Amino acid sequence: MLLKEATARLTENELVSLGSGEVAYVRKIRQEEVSRCFPEAPEIDPTVDLWALFGADGTPILLTDNRSSTFYKAAEDELKTVSLH
Repeated sequence: MLLKEATARLTENELVSLGSGEVAYVRKIRQEEVSRCFPEAPEIDPTVDLWALFGADGTPILLTDNRSSTFYKAAEDELKTVSLH
């Protein structure tokens, strides 16, 4: 019985909503991704390392050059964070 439950499949919509409003992820973002994920962002020096905070569903929340800022924003929004590598 346990094996059967463990192999249950989630629909794409169920997967997208998993952790919504509760979980966010932090990752380093490449310059070429900035305009796609954060279209309102100004022109940024390409030598600057950038970090982004995204909602569990991939919604962009914050773009910064300071990794710690992503965790402060998540805490402010009461989100649990995970890092992606």
